[in-house]
Amino acid sequence: MPTHSTEIKYSTRHENLRVCDMPMQLRPREEFERVGAENVSDAVLLALILRTGTKGMNVVEVSQRLLSAFGSLTALAKASVKDLQSVNSIGPVKAQMIKAAMELAQRLTRESVGESPMVTTPEQAAAVLRERARVLQKEIFWALMLDAKNRLIGEPQKISEGTLTSSLVHPRELFKKAVELSCASIILAHNHPSGDPTPSAEDIKVTKQLIGAGEVMGIKVLDHIVIGHRKTNSNTDFLSLREAGLVKFG
Repeated sequence: MPTHSTEIKYSTRHENLRVCDMPMQLRPREEFERVGAENVSDAVLLALILRTGTKGMNVVEVSQRLLSAFGSLTALAKASVKDLQSVNSIGPVKAQMIKAAMELAQRLTRESVGESPMVTTPEQAAAVLRERARVLQKEIFWALMLDAKNRLIGEPQKISEGTLTSSLVHPRELFKKAVELSCASIILAHNHPSGDPTPSAEDIKVTKQLIGAGEVMGIKVLDHIVIGHRKTNSNTDFLSLREAGLVKFG
């Protein structure tokens, strides 16, 4: 006669297992209090945001289903309210709660960068745009406009949308904004939604064209940052064309 394991796992196979039926140490709130926010799983944090489960599924199971459906927190953050609702057990209220939590996280990161941060390294340039780029599903090309002391002037300027090409990014549009803001120098940046920050041949070609236009205008192009996703075998999620020696900057 088969024996039945008493081990409790966060799985939909445990029908109608309520949070209050779980061992005390596995309940989201108790685990949070016991080990701290930084040591609980993504599923537990998400469960605390959602607060309640649905019929036949406790809140931890709902959270795990969400994470499994999207594959990562980054993908979850990219999802629209409609996308979230496509997951069984996620209604409009829960979808809005998740979207609100993700948006707060992004705003906090932007706020921590500061209103007029000093940008003197590729990492500082990437930090300005990282959270904006993380949730995008298409390429956006920005320019960081800097004053004579290398402080960011205003918000990053969105120059174009779509795969980077010389026809898409025209020097006239870029340097028109640079002149309007009286900037001393520019850092170019765009994202690769694929996650791989390796620049394409077109990325390098466009960079060289914009450096040349900047020399004519008397505005230095300091670097071009390509933002991807951090991989397990990599220490960073971006590539600097200057650091990589792929393009000669002024």
